[in-house]
Amino acid sequence: MTTRPTQSNERIEVARTVAAEPATVFRLLCDPQGHVAIDSSGMLQSATGAPVGAVGDTFVVHMDREALNDYPMGEYDVTVEITAFEQDREVAWTVTGRIRPQIGHVYGYVLEPVEGGTSVTSYYDWSTIAPEWLDAGIFPVLSEGALRATLGILARTVAPPAGHPVGDPGGPGGP
Repeated sequence: MTTRPTQSNERIEVARTVAAEPATVFRLLCDPQGHVAIDSSGMLQSATGAPVGAVGDTFVVHMDREALNDYPMGEYDVTVEITAFEQDREVAWTVTGRIRPQIGHVYGYVLEPVEGGTSVTSYYDWSTIAPEWLDAGIFPVLSEGALRATLGILARTVAPPAGHPVGDPGGPGGP
């Protein structure tokens, strides 16, 4: 089940119910490799670091901006810093890197247990970005569709459709 997106001039939210317990979804969202596995943009290439467990924890993501074909940044690394952490309920982060001033946009997920699984809300908020970036007119970098697609990948990653395990020729990831 999906819900209607919430959008403002500075924030996008989309939600979807997935057939997995909040703890299962949260574990994936706290794992740097989980971020790479569910990325729909194609920018996240790999990650280095341990799963996060608190505000202030960090890990490194190896990026390739050519996947979006919007700015010729090529390959680069960013540091993901956790800005909100409530076990099995919410995780959010900002991204720091070589760009100055730092941008200050926030990505996050809110989880709610529901019958049959978890309602997962993905959000992208650029309400606190540096004025230079706001004036550049480049936000949002990712669309509502990209957030929705990531939720679809998350859903199939934590709970493959019944009868079609991931890699099964008749299921996701098969020919």
